[in-house]
Amino acid sequence: MEFKHPIVIDPTGRDIHGEAARIRTRGPVAPVELPHGVPAWAVSDTVLLKRLLADPRVSKDPRRHWPRWIEGEIKPDWPLFSWVAVQNMFTAYGDDHKRLRTLVAKAFTARRTAALRPRVEEIAAALLDRVAEAGADGQVVDLREEFCYPLPIQVIGELLGLPEEQGPELRAVVDGVFHTSADPEKVADIYARFYAALRQLVATKRESPGDDLTSALIAAHEEDGTRLTEQELLDTLMLMISAGHETTVNLLDNAVHALLTHPEQLALVRAGQASWDDVIEETLRVRTPVASLPLRYAVEDLSLGELGGPQGAVIREGEAILAAYAAAGRDPGHHGPDAEVFDVTRAEKDHLAFGHGVHHCLGAPLGRLEARVALPTLFERFPGLTVAAAPGDLEPVDSFISNGHTALPVRTG
Repeated sequence: MEFKHPIVIDPTGRDIHGEAARIRTRGPVAPVELPHGVPAWAVSDTVLLKRLLADPRVSKDPRRHWPRWIEGEIKPDWPLFSWVAVQNMFTAYGDDHKRLRTLVAKAFTARRTAALRPRVEEIAAALLDRVAEAGADGQVVDLREEFCYPLPIQVIGELLGLPEEQGPELRAVVDGVFHTSADPEKVADIYARFYAALRQLVATKRESPGDDLTSALIAAHEEDGTRLTEQELLDTLMLMISAGHETTVNLLDNAVHALLTHPEQLALVRAGQASWDDVIEETLRVRTPVASLPLRYAVEDLSLGELGGPQGAVIREGEAILAAYAAAGRDPGHHGPDAEVFDVTRAEKDHLAFGHGVHHCLGAPLGRLEARVALPTLFERFPGLTVAAAPGDLEPVDSFISNGHTALPVRTG
């Protein structure tokens, strides 16, 4: 395949699903142009994308498998620099990935996640008390700001043992990481501030370890004594904070908005004809929190016909691959002609919102747990909840990676 007439990805993400539809019209694999003219192949076919995500011939390590990185073409001022430059399990390949994921999994256990439920319930209840106060007398409340956003950031903050005073700075830098239209100066500033905050957190936990994930990551080691290097530790914390926060914010935001704009679907849930798990999985499919995820690289020439893709099509060694999750979630070839419809009774809600294969998100159980607590608690507390904005008035976040709204104005009843 050749990079002819690529779709230029809008870095501001003004029309995530319109752009995803345009990508699909170009076929299962489409040439796209990322910020600064960087070429990639966007994969939108669900089956093909799933197979590529699980294929050992596809890497996430630019240092070994992306010529543009190896030859120094990718500079720190690139808006996506932090997405490819980090040294953690997100960008690791092969044995390195196995080592890093094993170390993180030892600290981020199912037991630790399950034990968070009572605390998530407490946080949700306290936040909804604030929402009720702010929404008294019919006042409009920004539910993203007052509920969808603070719940996961407080949960991940407590999980990591983050001092309360560091919360506002971490929030600002996480927002910056997802700001894919940022200018070079902003990119450099965000990158530096994020690392400064993480070094402060690590220093605090080395001095006073606690029963938290940061302390556990500092102490984690393999049987041979191998530990995370200092850079791997910092970048793993960066991954945990970013992935453990922004994605859940968007999941809650999108689920609430979908239910409020599709009252017949909310009625099915209230009548017991669909579950909150149905709401969560359908939201993850049709309004995936991460629209597109950079980047992967072909370790060798990939004949896509052998993977269920178009016959004769080849992604060449070293070429970049963009996982087009928003496009795949609405793939009519997989989900049928009504793939763009939000339907909680849909029999098959399979999706790739948390990835697939060896890079499947370790935090998926936590994200689902937070949504399972937050959504029913919200709608039980405010049965008369309505959107306080006209259709089309909601602004998307400034990102082609993050898929949510800048604000979700509501009235509580």
